[in-house]
Amino acid sequence: MLKNIPPILSPDLLHALRAMGHGDEIVIVDANYPAESAGPPVIRLDGLLATDVADAVLSLLPLDDFVEEQAFAMEVVGNPRKREQTHKEFDKLVRKYEPAMKLALLERYEFYERASQAFVIVQTGERRLYGNILLKKGVIRPA
Repeated sequence: MLKNIPPILSPDLLHALRAMGHGDEIVIVDANYPAESAGPPVIRLDGLLATDVADAVLSLLPLDDFVEEQAFAMEVVGNPRKREQTHKEFDKLVRKYEPAMKLALLERYEFYERASQAFVIVQTGERRLYGNILLKKGVIRPA
């Protein structure tokens, strides 16, 4: 255990977060997501909600302020304007840690394609549909 680091972040996930560079992307996905076949390395956090993992990750990970959008969820298939509860919770978490930023949505296959290029995928035990979020890492500016 370490001070001020959420205990749900595994050693492998902490290593990945620290190893990521500016512009690298991490994807936190639900239990239905085809993570193992997507391409990037997969870190499993079975039994945890994707929103809880996103909260812990966002408490440490700066988001990229050099781009217009840096946090993405998957659109609802057949109803791209619909917001699921997971979307609302992800958006609230992004705003909690990065008040000037908000959650954007990507079409399903666009999300899959972008996720296939990510630094790492974190597979959770999230059973709610559309429990997927992609985050682009930013920089820590000198004080």
